[in-house]
Amino acid sequence: MNELTKVRPTLIILAAGMGSRYGGLKQVDKLGPSGETIIDYSVFDAMRAGFGKVVLVIRKSIEKDFLEAYGKGFLSKVPYEIVYQELDKLPKGFTLPAERSKPWGTAHAIWVARDVVNEPFVVINADDFYGLEAYQTLADFIDKQTGDANEYAMCSYKLENTLSEHGTVSRGVCIVNEDGMLEAVDEQVKIGYDDAGNILSEVSGQSIELQPDTMVSMNIWAFNPSVFAFIEAYLCEFLAHDAANPKAELFTPRLVDRLIQERKAKVKVLTSSAHWFGVTYAEDKKAVMENLQELVLIQKKYPTPLW
Repeated sequence: MNELTKVRPTLIILAAGMGSRYGGLKQVDKLGPSGETIIDYSVFDAMRAGFGKVVLVIRKSIEKDFLEAYGKGFLSKVPYEIVYQELDKLPKGFTLPAERSKPWGTAHAIWVARDVVNEPFVVINADDFYGLEAYQTLADFIDKQTGDANEYAMCSYKLENTLSEHGTVSRGVCIVNEDGMLEAVDEQVKIGYDDAGNILSEVSGQSIELQPDTMVSMNIWAFNPSVFAFIEAYLCEFLAHDAANPKAELFTPRLVDRLIQERKAKVKVLTSSAHWFGVTYAEDKKAVMENLQELVLIQKKYPTPLW
């Protein structure tokens, strides 16, 4: 495929989170050596990998913060769209329950971008650093697609490259068949090191050992626009059954798992050897800043300032 006809994927960044566990708006928190955010590095890596556009999924109430944080940075340099993940943005026939205050989940966040995305896309979390290799790997998958609109992909990471020094984590262990296709995502909790350096996970009250090279999902997915119709169908079903539950959410891994089980889509499992890191809690901030210092100032993988 020559450069004139090459598909340039879109990067959808899910950035509407409340930041309640972090204690602030982490989507614009300055963590890099010259005040860059994790989103800055994600966009920079995606553009280097050949992406053509960025879509920011935010809440209207934080738009001013985003424009102030990024207006003189990547928003002035790359094509972009802003869409709003508001609680009342629902499929026809559904209305917002009066008691609802929690977002509807990551699948809903992808769905609100449907009107501005007509090309293959990669979706990421705003507060996760995935590394250039992940974007290159997924862009290459999109470039080499053979025409199956319902074939998607995910980029998995070695478990040992995703663990925290500050406690246990939850991870989705990838169940992969011999053809490299995803069969299921096994959500496991309380994963961490024991005193001997082994990686343990708690399953039904019992500790089991996981190998360091176990591949896990960190919620970076490549989809085609066909996924929007699937999401809307499942979202309608979810709302019909669970809208009254103020804590119920429709998460992307559950959506993907159902698509696989119902044989509506196939998901290729790709891999990255990079180290993932992110900010969920305030205690994560120091480690993220140290990681970025290492990548920028020691390994020289990024310029500073970035833009």
